[in-house]
Amino acid sequence: MNAMILAAGRGERMRPLTDHCPKPLLTVGGRTLLDWHLARLADAGCRRVVINVAWLGQRIRDFVGDGSAWGLEVLISDEGDQALETAGGIIRALPWLGPHPFWVVNGDVWSDFDFRTLSSAPEGLAELVLVENPSHHPHGDFHLDAASSVRTEGSGQRLTFAGIGCYRPDLFAGQRTAHAPLGPLLKRAADRRQLTGVQHTGAWFDIGTPARLARLDGWLSAGQVPSAADE
Repeated sequence: MNAMILAAGRGERMRPLTDHCPKPLLTVGGRTLLDWHLARLADAGCRRVVINVAWLGQRIRDFVGDGSAWGLEVLISDEGDQALETAGGIIRALPWLGPHPFWVVNGDVWSDFDFRTLSSAPEGLAELVLVENPSHHPHGDFHLDAASSVRTEGSGQRLTFAGIGCYRPDLFAGQRTAHAPLGPLLKRAADRRQLTGVQHTGAWFDIGTPARLARLDGWLSAGQVPSAADE
């Protein structure tokens, strides 16, 4: 599998921490968020990882080098002064990701999710990892039905997209490299019944504020395994 880590965001909500440090290089449990991701991807058998950068991108380049510290080939997709957002960043990196399905993870989340359980060939255009709704996002994003189909509407509880998924390049067919978010593409595919999903019941954290970062760092530094309810 090839994979991509989305790491180009400015991290406005994390300021002032991100004024001089890109968000994926913030530290929890003595390791940067980016280190956690690269190690988990390597453990799952990934060999090539593309990382997109914009704000303070040179800091990320210096940190990862060529990826050999993790047994990976790391390529940097530099988006210049302004990030292309999630879909735009992936579209720009498609030539490096290749013609087969690939994994993507947001650089500003932390999870104990095992990538070996994620599809390498989704039935539809993508397979998404979904989690219980955190307190800051109580209404969720998608429904997951009994047949593992992801829907925008349906019965039962809505779940939150974890920022982790496996995508076929066809999901982005006809899209130009531009400043574009991923959400509308996923919702369109869900409405066409072209998305599947899996629910992760372990730990998952959206590192969206300094307070959340500090809580997670405290748990991991103390050797505790936080639960989803802690988030």
